[in-house]
Amino acid sequence: MPKIKTNRAAAKRFKRTGTGKYRYNKSHASHILTKKTTKRKRGLRLSQVIKKSDMRELRLLLPNG
Repeated sequence: MPKIKTNRAAAKRFKRTGTGKYRYNKSHASHILTKKTTKRKRGLRLSQVIKKSDMRELRLLLPNG
């Protein structure tokens, strides 16, 4: 029987919290920052929790946690 493989792209982008939810960082915060407002850049720093509707797909990508 073959092993279940983890999707490496997803593993680098999502981290599991202690309660079993997944956290991720927002995109668009790495370059071309001069045209973005300070308020917008400050909001991009905050990490987010994945929505419940996306959890099933993420569990398939990350079967081993």
